[in-house]
Amino acid sequence: MRRATQLFGICWLLCLLVACGESHFMTDASYRSRVEQDFQQKKALMPQGELFAILDDASLSTYEQEALEFFYAYMPLADITDYPGEFHLMNIRASQRAAEEMPWGKNIPEDLFRHFVLPVRVNNEQLDSARVVFYKELKDRVKSLSLYDAILEVNHWCHEKAVYMPSDARTSSPLATVSTAYGRCGEESTLLVAALRSVGIPARQVYTPRWAHTDDNHAWVEAWADGKWHFLGACEPEPVLDLGWFNAPASRGMLMHTKVFGRYEGKEEVMSVNPTYTEINVIDNYAPTAQAKVIVKDEAGNPVPDACVEFKLYNYAEFYTVATKHTDDGGVCGLTAGKGDMLVWASKDGRFGFSKLSFGKQPELTVILDKQAGDSFTVDIDIVPPAESANLPEVTPEQRAENDRRLAIEDSI
Repeated sequence: MRRATQLFGICWLLCLLVACGESHFMTDASYRSRVEQDFQQKKALMPQGELFAILDDASLSTYEQEALEFFYAYMPLADITDYPGEFHLMNIRASQRAAEEMPWGKNIPEDLFRHFVLPVRVNNEQLDSARVVFYKELKDRVKSLSLYDAILEVNHWCHEKAVYMPSDARTSSPLATVSTAYGRCGEESTLLVAALRSVGIPARQVYTPRWAHTDDNHAWVEAWADGKWHFLGACEPEPVLDLGWFNAPASRGMLMHTKVFGRYEGKEEVMSVNPTYTEINVIDNYAPTAQAKVIVKDEAGNPVPDACVEFKLYNYAEFYTVATKHTDDGGVCGLTAGKGDMLVWASKDGRFGFSKLSFGKQPELTVILDKQAGDSFTVDIDIVPPAESANLPEVTPEQRAENDRRLAIEDSI
């Protein structure tokens, strides 16, 4: 009996080891198949050299093989040529380690981990080993906290490392921002996203292309905790989530975007899809919104398929395109936006037309392609931005006092 029990135990252990070794990075077979197709297309674009040689390593687990293919399927071509396969594998293993060692690791849904924890790139920064460096500093600092409190704590850590200062147009890498100790909002938010992801917390950089009520834009961070996305100002710690200096401006926003690595199939409205990322609209997290349908027709009243429809905000003395859609076979496209005014500009084959659209007041707008280059015309347009409707979370006096105390220490650093 003892021998039979020992044999059963050995068999069970072997089965467990095999099962662990064969775990999938993508458990959805149909999604996995689509990634494989996208990977093969990317690989065919770059047949020279041994850019994908890391995938021939026989020691790779199934998980690592699939994660590398996911990386290569959607990363920019420059990231394939500029960084060796070992660099990408290092980041995959580091993210896997964080998922195993952090208390919330097993509770992060697979799709959120895939798109908002694993990816290294946040913006147009130089890639570096920040994930490994940051994990060493942050692991013990946050491992005993709830996921919600860990997000707040990581932001305090970022405030110790960098303060706001305008810089050039290209985003510095997370480690470079720590080295210089400053960055603009795009760089601070890149730093915070990288730090959150290093400890296995889903995070994404969010930005408004332009505010609707004033000449400017801004970038910040959303982090996922307990089933929902929360926002926070990067390197600007507050006592609670969903609070920042920009609560009021954001409530007057008309569009908020984030770029998601790879093919993303979440609930948010998709703005565009390209071979590298999916751009989504997250305005519903910040302001009252409305949907509007745009119908494009020619001068004879026929619907125009595949017309380019640009949604434009008035900002910096120009009508700036914040979203671009294309009409379907019925000449229709749509957008969800804050309850203010935009200019809708439609064009195809040298013909164009435009009209004002008031979200929340006009559920439908028809634009006629009745103009062409060289036409002379004058139009009066009143543009009204959304009204302010900030919803501030509650902060106790004790929370505010403790946060102020910590901010003073971090400022001294």
